[in-house]
Amino acid sequence: MTLNDSNRPPLYTMVFGLLCLSQVLFSASFNMIVPELPEYLRSMGGEKYIGLIIALFTTTAGLSRPFSGKLADTIGRIPVQVIGTLVCVFASLLYPFVSSVFAFLLLRLFHGFSTGFKPTASSAYLADIVPVSRRGEAMGILGVSMNAGASIAPPIGSFLAAEYSMDLMFYFSSGLALVSVLLLFGMKESLVDKKKFSPSLLKLKKGDIIDKSALLPASIALIVYLSIGALVTIGPDQSVFLGVSNKGFFFTSFTVCSILSRLVAGRASDKYGRIQVLRLSLILLSASLFFFTMVDSGITFLFAAGLLGFSLGTASPPIFAWVIDRCKDENRGKALATVYIALEISIGSGALFSGWIYSSNPERFGLTFMLLSLITLIGIVILYKKEDKYVKETY
Repeated sequence: MTLNDSNRPPLYTMVFGLLCLSQVLFSASFNMIVPELPEYLRSMGGEKYIGLIIALFTTTAGLSRPFSGKLADTIGRIPVQVIGTLVCVFASLLYPFVSSVFAFLLLRLFHGFSTGFKPTASSAYLADIVPVSRRGEAMGILGVSMNAGASIAPPIGSFLAAEYSMDLMFYFSSGLALVSVLLLFGMKESLVDKKKFSPSLLKLKKGDIIDKSALLPASIALIVYLSIGALVTIGPDQSVFLGVSNKGFFFTSFTVCSILSRLVAGRASDKYGRIQVLRLSLILLSASLFFFTMVDSGITFLFAAGLLGFSLGTASPPIFAWVIDRCKDENRGKALATVYIALEISIGSGALFSGWIYSSNPERFGLTFMLLSLITLIGIVILYKKEDKYVKETY
């Protein structure tokens, strides 16, 4: 049963707004510098290491998830968010002082801890403060906040680097993260039974890494996010091959359509159920990936990227809301970290898989996406084969 619009509990509170704004600024901070980092590394003579710019960042993001999940469930959601955002503050401040390739790569490793901590704790905090009946809608809005920062900030960063200097871009990035931190101090901690931090909390036991209740949603996340890794890896080459002059256009199409669908998908999952919306999203995702096999012009490529973004945006809110539905309240951080680990593995695997199939051969663009389309069908089978008791209890 769901509430009618006339008596639905409030979602758009001041705290909710502060959390989303903090997320926008956090996302803007680390995404702002990404387009300029290859040139920055190249200026140090590290051209052959350009592929590590994202790889090192995501490596530490993934490795830190179990720690952030455990700490979010013990010392609190706010402290973990602050830690992650402060990493952005200091990392961006340090880039102008880096003068060697080795130091740059170490800094990228350090910077990756930010996304290992902030999103996990932000999602757990959101689940604590929003009404259960609007959980999917709330997760969708939080995802839009991350996408908004990621889509708005890169052009600003490139403008600052071109018109002024790289250093100013880094300092501006650090400033955005600092404002994000300050907003967090205006929010009340949502974890009731907090513990004081002690070094023993950093010791992970087997049960601290994975939350079993999150394994089913994580298995769907493993399938869904393969396509992001593929699009980021071979999308720029396909864009150039099809005559799209600005390689950023396809990502803009992807992001805008993702934002639009997130606004609807989360609310739909509150009304009709997580699995129902996920089934539809996986069908759309498989169809959008298959559509790439028919792309033969820049226009159709941009349309395909938009369709893929719309499909992924439809899947994301119900996945994360589903995780919260299934887990115990005291394990929300760990459960969300489990799905974020799956997300990191999926994106990395999608990048490796697509790069291996594509092998810099334009004739294999279609084959790459066709195989991903077929893999996506596995997710549809999983959802139709297994009805989830947790979802039945919730809706």
